[in-house]
Amino acid sequence: MSTEDISDVIIVGSGPAGLTAAIYTARANLNPKIIEGEPSSNSDQPGGQLMLTTEVENFPGFPDGILGPELMNKMRDQAIKFGAEFITKKVTKVELSGKIKRVWLSDAENTELKAHSVIVATGAKSLMLDIEGESRLLGYGVSTCATCDGFFFRNKLVGVVGGGDSALEEAIFLTKFATKVYIIHRRDSFRASKIMQKRAENHEKIEILWNTEVKRVNGDTNLDSVLLYNNALNKEYEFELNGLFVAIGHSPNTEIFKGQILMDENGYIVTTNGTKTNLDGVFACGDVQDHIYKQAITAAGSGCAAAIDAEKWLNSNFS
Repeated sequence: MSTEDISDVIIVGSGPAGLTAAIYTARANLNPKIIEGEPSSNSDQPGGQLMLTTEVENFPGFPDGILGPELMNKMRDQAIKFGAEFITKKVTKVELSGKIKRVWLSDAENTELKAHSVIVATGAKSLMLDIEGESRLLGYGVSTCATCDGFFFRNKLVGVVGGGDSALEEAIFLTKFATKVYIIHRRDSFRASKIMQKRAENHEKIEILWNTEVKRVNGDTNLDSVLLYNNALNKEYEFELNGLFVAIGHSPNTEIFKGQILMDENGYIVTTNGTKTNLDGVFACGDVQDHIYKQAITAAGSGCAAAIDAEKWLNSNFS
């Protein structure tokens, strides 16, 4: 389909959504270019948030579990097998409203790539507490996903940081596994819906630590305690915990697309009729447009959908 120097499709992002889109577009002979990001300690690095996790036990096909980085590497290898080209750079600028989509890279030459279509799969990053020990113990007692990691804390003491619906939902979910769940909230009231507040406050396994902040997480190889600060009493104290779930929100990686792709009030890309954005030939998949499920398998499914949508669009416009 492509003319010289114009790709059929560029995929921005290389988490489960981007890699699945890469596999499907490569098998459709669309010769995709995947801009996978640059190595870093953040969730926008190549492979996305799963590169920061340890064991993944809920991805179909791996009954004994698989390490997050191993899963991403297998998906990447599969895409390469079918002809996908990976570019280990970040995207610094885009122009997506025209017939030819233009994408600039973070190299010294400010390289410009052109394509007929673009699939956005840049994901979202979990908001973190930015405290001592947090990044070191992420995946070793510190987590951002109860659905993903709750099973590992059977008969353990866990804490959930946050006061919104997501935090309370995480806490209630964790009661299936943990001996005790502490909700750690810096204020004296929740911002969650009344029904969620009632469920959490009345649950026999849940205890709420009001006016409390986590100042440090402790442990050599695994989390064993946290340093808490009660801002009403102006008091610090150590508190035993085996797991800490940070549930203070997510931020979609959509900064470079603002002003071009339609987004909701929280910055998530709005899609209709599958994975279509408001721009012709531009599609979005995974956590960058999903603020509800936020699972590797749902991201992969939407990556498949975006690839099929892009292929159909290309066939309709360039056959």
